[in-house]
Amino acid sequence: MTFTAPAALRPYRIHPSSIVEEGAKIGMNVEIGPFCHIGSKVRLGDNVRVMSHVVIDGSTTVGEGTVIFPNAVLGCAPQNIHYKGEDTELVIGRGCTIREGVTMHPGMPDFGGQTTVGDNSMFLAYSHVAHDCHVGSNVILSNNVMLAGHVTIGDRVIMGGGAAVHQFTRIGHHAFIGGLAAVSNDVIPYGMLNGNPGVLMGLNIIGMQRSGFDKPAIHAVRRAFKMIFDPATPIRQNVARVRDLPETNAAVADIIAFIDAESERALSSPARGQRG
Repeated sequence: MTFTAPAALRPYRIHPSSIVEEGAKIGMNVEIGPFCHIGSKVRLGDNVRVMSHVVIDGSTTVGEGTVIFPNAVLGCAPQNIHYKGEDTELVIGRGCTIREGVTMHPGMPDFGGQTTVGDNSMFLAYSHVAHDCHVGSNVILSNNVMLAGHVTIGDRVIMGGGAAVHQFTRIGHHAFIGGLAAVSNDVIPYGMLNGNPGVLMGLNIIGMQRSGFDKPAIHAVRRAFKMIFDPATPIRQNVARVRDLPETNAAVADIIAFIDAESERALSSPARGQRG
């Protein structure tokens, strides 16, 4: 069913070839281009722009100012054999750019039922966000990046084209993942991972500089990185040593907290296959 209110009364613009089901909530100054389908439980914030041939279904919320390019499919049923049609959610933040052919799925009911995307993130063509993923703000997923279910991506992560992330993996904030990398283990905040299988190659110093970290903070993180991944002793012992350093700053504390947190996956390290 399409909206039939007189054009003069509509605070949005919907192309006549598109279908917006009754019950959908459309914000002010929303633009929906030709041949789109917007489901009955969808909520589009103010100033959202939906280009042609876009499908948005399920309980999907799109934040203010987000732009969705042609052939994106958002909020359709998860690609999971255990999904039985439950009412779960996809929540996308403000100011995101979702390019051609991007797919994002809602959560599964037994894992919280929600997939979330933060603000001002960019998803390049044909990237995929699976069920129960939690993607932070100011994230960039390049073309064909694939996130399996239950992946957590911190703020300001950049992922190169074709990278793939194993389910339940965590990638800490400000990390950089190289193109075509296979990410099967957790990546610490500020980490830089490349290869297949993925190997922790060092720190995303450029990303830290762009985010305003000063030289003392960066030097502290570098020192902590070398200590934590010293192959002479186990990582857990090395973390204990770093925790006792008098100059430990907030960035180092973030890395320690990330390693200390419970996880389904092992920890990526410079030594392939090394475990924490």
